[in-house]
Order: sequence, then structure tokens, then C-alpha cells
Amino acid sequence: MGLAEILGVAGSISLLSGWRLYLTILATGVAMHFGWLPLPEHLQALQILANPWVMGVAAVGTIAEFLADKIAWIDSIWDSVHSIVRPLGGALLALALVDSADPAWQVIAFILGGGGALISHSAKATTRAVVNISPEPYSNAAVSTGEDVATTGLLALVIAFPAVAIVIALLLLIAAVLVIIALRKLLRSVRGGLKRALGDPADAPPPIV
Repeated sequence: MGLAEILGVAGSISLLSGWRLYLTILATGVAMHFGWLPLPEHLQALQILANPWVMGVAAVGTIAEFLADKIAWIDSIWDSVHSIVRPLGGALLALALVDSADPAWQVIAFILGGGGALISHSAKATTRAVVNISPEPYSNAAVSTGEDVATTGLLALVIAFPAVAIVIALLLLIAAVLVIIALRKLLRSVRGGLKRALGDPADAPPPIV
């Protein structure tokens, strides 16, 4: 893989870690175990992800996350617990994909990887908080299943075609930022509506343009 491909794979994996950290680690390890994700010489340390013990722990985490993510409010508690774990995991995965002989790139990868994972995690957690407000009982499971399918599909695409990984990373980043902005506006609007309904219009936030 060239530099652009490595950066694309690192960015995509970091962003997807904000959604499904354990699934991302498991899928990456499986891809390396079967040789689906060829690594240049300086990235051979990443083969640790293909270690059976690492894949086993990642599999347990994937199952736990799959189940917790389908239950309303349990998913939000799970997201809160992973507010540090996911960004840190995304940062470490990105760090591992960069040449250890170049400290400057390692620092950049760590910062961008952690930042990307934090942005995607924030978008996911905020979306779930909004979905959990809905009285409809199946919306949570539907959104969670959609995230499972999207994460699995995008990981497969990144692993199979590293050349397009940079495009996937950029699209994921843009989508996450747009979701955060839209949901913040929605939450402010809902909060303002609740205050007006409670007879306190003076404290309601200004209308969103």
C-alpha cells in the first residue's frame, strides 16, 4: 500500500471505530489472518491484531456491543462508557498504521485517528439519544442494525479496495459532522418547544435559522 492508501485505511478504520470498535478490530484481525489486507514491511507489527487471543477478546466485545446496542437507553449507557475507549482505540489503530520511523507522522496519525473516532462516536451517541426519545419500540433496533450493516460493509470495502479508503474516510467524516450539526439543532428546537409548553417562553433558545 502507498502512503495515500495507508492514510485512507487508517482514517476509515479510526472513524468506523467510533461506531463499532470491537467489530473493527475483529474484522481487521481476520483480514490480516487470511491475508486479505496486505501490509508493507514497516506495518507488520499490526499482525498482532490477527493473534487468536486478540481476535477472541474482540469477538466477545463485538457480541456484547451487538446486544447492548439493541436495547433503548442501555445503548446510551454503553456509548457513555466508551466515550474514551473508542477515541483511544481509533487513535491507537491509526498510530499502528503509520511508519514508526517517522515520529511526526505518528503524532499526526494519533491526533487525527483519535479525533476522527471521537467525531463519529459523538454522531452515533447523539443519534441514539434522539432515537431513544421516540416512543416507537423498534426504531432503536432498526438504527443499530443499520449501523452493523454499514460498518461491516464499509470495512469489507476498505479491506478489499484500499485505494478507495481515502474517499470513504472523507465521506464518513463529512457525514458525521453534518449529523452532529443537524441533531444539535433538533435538540435545541425540542428543548425550546418543551420550555414554551411549560409556560416559560422567555427562557427558550432563539429560533434556528
